[in-house]
Parts: sequence; C-alpha cells; structure tokens
Amino acid sequence: MPERPYTYYDFTISICPECLRRVDAKIVFEDDKVYMLKHCTHHGSFKVLIASDKTYYKNIRNYNKPSETPLRFNTPTLYGCPYDCGLCYDHEQHSCLTVIEITDRCNLTCPTCYAMSSPHYGRHRTVEEVEKMLDIIVANEGRPDVVQISGGEPTLHPDFFAILDIARKKPIRHLMVNTNGIRIAKDREFAARLAAYCPDFEIYLQFDSFKPEALERLRGRDLTDIRLKALEHLNELNLSTTLVVTLQQGVNDDEIGKIIEFALQQRCVRGVTFQPTQVAGRTEHFDPARDRITLTDVRSRILEQTTLFQPNDLIPVPCNPDALVMGYALKLAGQAFPLTRYIDPAHLLDNSRNTIVYEQDTELHKHLIGIFSTGISVDRVENNMKQLLCCLPFVEAPGLGYDNLFRIIIMRFIDAWDFDVRAIKKSCVHIVHKDGRIVPFETMNLFYRDEKEEYLKQLQQERKNALI
Repeated sequence: MPERPYTYYDFTISICPECLRRVDAKIVFEDDKVYMLKHCTHHGSFKVLIASDKTYYKNIRNYNKPSETPLRFNTPTLYGCPYDCGLCYDHEQHSCLTVIEITDRCNLTCPTCYAMSSPHYGRHRTVEEVEKMLDIIVANEGRPDVVQISGGEPTLHPDFFAILDIARKKPIRHLMVNTNGIRIAKDREFAARLAAYCPDFEIYLQFDSFKPEALERLRGRDLTDIRLKALEHLNELNLSTTLVVTLQQGVNDDEIGKIIEFALQQRCVRGVTFQPTQVAGRTEHFDPARDRITLTDVRSRILEQTTLFQPNDLIPVPCNPDALVMGYALKLAGQAFPLTRYIDPAHLLDNSRNTIVYEQDTELHKHLIGIFSTGISVDRVENNMKQLLCCLPFVEAPGLGYDNLFRIIIMRFIDAWDFDVRAIKKSCVHIVHKDGRIVPFETMNLFYRDEKEEYLKQLQQERKNALI
C-alpha cells in the first residue's frame, strides 16, 4: 500500500496564519524533524517546521507538571481558545511573569516590534491606570513572582519613577524594567536611581547583536555603542541585568555563543534570554518561510557554539515545556559551573506536593563540593535551590546569592504559524490589557491589540454560530 512521507504523531488545534480562524492540525515526523500540517478552507494547506530535533520534542511531555492556576480567573469560556482571553477558566497556568505596558511610545521605530511602538504611536498610561493594572495582578496572583514594566520604551514615561515607587509598595517578589538601554547609556544618574530599587529588581536589556548590519535590520540603527555604554553603567552599579536577544535565522543566530561568552564576563549580567521572532506586530524584512528559527534550532546553536553547556543542561521548563527551555550555571571566582545536568528528570516532579524536587545524588554532592569554597554548606545549597526550574530561581547559602546565578532561557513566543493550543493553554508570560484582562503574551499580539480586536469580534461571532 502507498505510504505517506511522514509519521503521524499527534493532533492539536491551531489557527490559519492568514485569517486566524481555528483549524485542525496534525503533528508529524519527517526526516527527523517535526512539522505541523494544517488546512484552512479559505486559504489552503500549510506545512510549518516546529522542531528540528525530534528526540527533544518527544521528550518535552516528560517535563509537564500539574497546572498552577491563578487565585481568580477574569473572563468566561465562551468561544474556545484563543478567543476567550483572559485569563479564562480554561487556561492552565498562572502568571509566572506579568507585563505592564506603561506606554505605547518609543524612542525607536524598530523594524521588528511586536507592539508596533514608535515615537508617535499611542500614548502614556496614567499613573492611576498603571496602579489599577498592578492591583489586578496582585488580585490574580496574591504575591506575583515577576512583574515587568514595559512599553514601548518605559523609561520615556514622564512618571516613570513614580510608577516604580508604586510597584515597589505592592507585594511583588521581583520587579523588572524592559528597556532598549538608550536612557541608561546616556544618563548615569538615571541608572543610579534605578539601582536604588535593588534588591529584587532587574533590567531586561535589549541586546541582539554585535553586528551593525544585524542591528540595522532588527532595530533600524546601529546601537552597539549604546548597548556597551549602558552595560558599563550597569556593571558599575552591579544592577542585575538580563540580556535579551531577538533572533532571526541567518541574521544573528551565528552570534549566540559569542553573546553568552560576553554575558559571562559582565559583572551585572545574570543571564541571557533568546527570543525567536514572533510573527506579530511590525516584522519588516521578515519572511516566515525563510527567517523563522525554532526553539530547538536555538538550543542546538547554543550547544554548537559554546563549551559550557551539554544537552542535559538545556531542558524544558515544566510550567510550559513546549515554549520554554532553561539551563543554569553558578558563577564563582571568574568561572561558570553548569548545574542543570545534575538534576535527574526521572525524579524531577513530586506530584504529591505539586513542587519540583531535586535528586540528592552522589554526583551532585561531589560536584558542589568541588566548586564551593570551604565554609559553605553543600547540604544547605542543595536543600535551598528550591526553584531551579522556575522563572526566578534563588540560591540561599552563606556567601552565595542571585549574583552567582547565570541562566540561559529560550522563550518561544508562538504565533499564527506554529500556534498550538496545548502550549497556549500553558502560557505563563502574560500582559495586562488596557481594560484589565490578563492575556497570554502570544494571543495578545495576535488578537487583542487595538484594531485587531475588531476582527476578533468577527471570529468570535463565527465561532458562536458554529457552536449553536
């Protein structure tokens, strides 16, 4: 009998990348890669590469953990995912990280921008609006893990520090500011004022490339000197910083290893987050068929371009294993020591307590004894690394702290091409909508921004008619 050119593996719900209508999708294996096959009655068939590493993709289901829901939900479930955000009762994960966009305005007009920000787009939120957003997060989360102040470019807001003061008074564990670094680079005193919000405060610094041509393509101008000057100020202040890299195939994916090595040499840097470009908002010079880079592509580049990490150092994050990869190392005396490989995934999840536990094996104990100086309790380090695979881990031991932690994150923001309802329901990075809803980052950029919501109403009505 004739055979198909692929092996059928699974079934999910996706959306058409042209009209955003829900469609059935098959997950198939072909030539050791993973593809999504879907068909829209209006726009035909699509074949989308979703993983270049079949073995890794098959393994991610082993990292799923029981869902942790918010304290309350915000919208009813009427039309089916992704038309009910949010958070609707059918969502499977609370907000590990919640973004508040305090302004639409930006001092750049990047060719790649999921929010369409520019110097003339939209407006600043009022202080009262921002505080209401913060209170909504607290009501949902109790004590939110991470809240990120974003935009646009948040440092442009005329009441920026008043907003930070308000946020600091809320029961938020860790506060971040997402920035392109221009204000920090040009104003040393501004950076010093930011440092006053430490500890539990971090800069999420745009840092895409060392190549002028790549920065021109992604950001519209060569920002090399700006980024280096910003880091100079942040290093002086030892203000915790994550470097954030927007990736495109053939543009800057050859620099992944160089960026990691550079980050390890910076006093203030606690890690690097790699974000493949999401096809949403403004994506000039971007061809989804040519320039997309998958999560597994990024993971492979890290392993190829660095010597620090092994495959078992870069593993799925249990809250959303389809979309997040993390790896950890300790920075001590100018060296970095990988940690993630010493966790046994077979014993990773203790479902009876709904928490992550650690395999206290001989290899881990020997490893820690080898890297810690005399006087640090190895047993205490093992017992207190309670959140290693969460969005914001900590190390609690004498002489060690957040300064000693270095993390690699790959954050796949799913778009209409690779949309998979299984992963969307587990999304844990959310944005507070202007009207107070809390919306997954992915669906916010596809359906819930400004004029897009008018089209969403049409999709909701079609869905309602189909369900009657």
